[in-house]
Amino acid sequence: MATQAKEQRFPKITEEGLADLRKRIGVKIENTVEPWNYEATRDGIRHYAHGIGDDNPLWCDPEYAAKTKYGTIVALPSFLFSTDRIVSGYCGGLPGVHAMWAGADWTWHKPVLRNDTISTESHLKDLIEHQTRFAGRAYQQIYHVDFFNQHGDHVAECDSYVFRTDRDEARERGTKYTEARASHEAASEKLTDEQMQEWFDLYRNEEIRGATPRYWEDVQEGDELPRMMKGPMTVTGFIGYAQGWGGLYIRTNKLHFQLIDAHPGLGIPNKFGVRDVPERVHWDDDFAREVGTPGAYDYGPERHSWLTHHVTNWIGDDGFLHKSKSQIRRHNPDGDVIFIDGQVIRKFEDGGKKYVEIQQRAETHRGELSALGTAVAELPSKG
Repeated sequence: MATQAKEQRFPKITEEGLADLRKRIGVKIENTVEPWNYEATRDGIRHYAHGIGDDNPLWCDPEYAAKTKYGTIVALPSFLFSTDRIVSGYCGGLPGVHAMWAGADWTWHKPVLRNDTISTESHLKDLIEHQTRFAGRAYQQIYHVDFFNQHGDHVAECDSYVFRTDRDEARERGTKYTEARASHEAASEKLTDEQMQEWFDLYRNEEIRGATPRYWEDVQEGDELPRMMKGPMTVTGFIGYAQGWGGLYIRTNKLHFQLIDAHPGLGIPNKFGVRDVPERVHWDDDFAREVGTPGAYDYGPERHSWLTHHVTNWIGDDGFLHKSKSQIRRHNPDGDVIFIDGQVIRKFEDGGKKYVEIQQRAETHRGELSALGTAVAELPSKG
C-alpha cells in the first residue's frame, strides 16, 4: 500500500531561496523597517526596562540618575534591541519559512543617554547550514548591526541570528519539542502558592548594586552572582515585553494590511481564515503548537535582556557592561519559571581598563537548560 504523502501546510526552504539569500551576504541593507524607538526617551527607556521586570533607578528615576556620574537617565544596554528590527529577528529571504531568534553577541562601546538618537547600519553576515533534531535541515542566518548616536559615535555593535526551519518538518518530527511539550504538560499542574512564595523571595531580596561601587580589586575568580528569577511565564508577561520592545510584526488594521500586502509570506491564516503574523506564536497557544513548540512562549531578545539585567544589577552604576553573548536553548512556555545563575570566571586588564568575565546559565524550575550566556564588564578600580 502506498504511503500517504505528508500534508504540506507551510512554505519550504528551497535551493532558489537559499541562493537568493547568499547573494545578500555583505550587502548593506537599505530601506530597513521602521524601528520601535528612534530615540532613547525617558518613557521609551522605562517601558523597555519594565518590560523585562527591571526597576533599576539608573534607567527609571531622573532624580536618582542626576546624582550619578552620568548626570541623567541611562538606557539599559538591552534597550538597543528596540532601536533596530534586524537585530531583533526581522530577517529577509525564504518567505513564509519559520524564523526563531536564537542568540546574539553584543559589544557596547559607549553608554546611551536620555534623548540620544540612534541610527543603525546592517548587513547579512553569514548563512550556515545545520542538521537539527527539531526540524532536520535548518539554516543559521547571521546579521551584523552597528549602532550610532546623533554625534556619529559608534555606541554598540551586535551579531544576532535566527534559525530558519520548515514548520511542517518540525511538526512531523517532534523530537526535541515533542519531548519538551510532554515534559511541560506532565509538569503543568498548578504551581502551589507555597512554591511561588518561596521563589518570590528572590524578587523580595533582589539586590540592585546601584551607587555602591563594586571595585575590581574586591572581586575574585569564582565569585557567584546572586541568583535572579524570571517568571512564572505568562502570556501577559510576553505582551508586557512587546510593549517595551515593540514586536516585529504587531500591527493593526490598515498598517497590518500594508505589512501583509507588501510581504505575503508573512500572512498565515488563523482559524477564521484571516492572514495573521507568525509572531503570534508568543500569544496563540494553538499556532505555537502547529510549528512544533510546546505552547506560547517568551521572546528571544527578552531572554537575552534578562541575562544583561542579571549583570547590570551586580556591577552597579559605576560598572559598564562591555560584552554579552547568549545562546537560546529552548522555549519558555507560559507556566515556566526561570532561574539565572552566574560566576566570575576571569579577571583581566586591557588598555588600562579592568574587566571581569562572567559565565551565566539559565534553567527552568524543572532543571531544563533555557539559555547560556557570557558577559564582560568593566569595573571601577580603587587605584
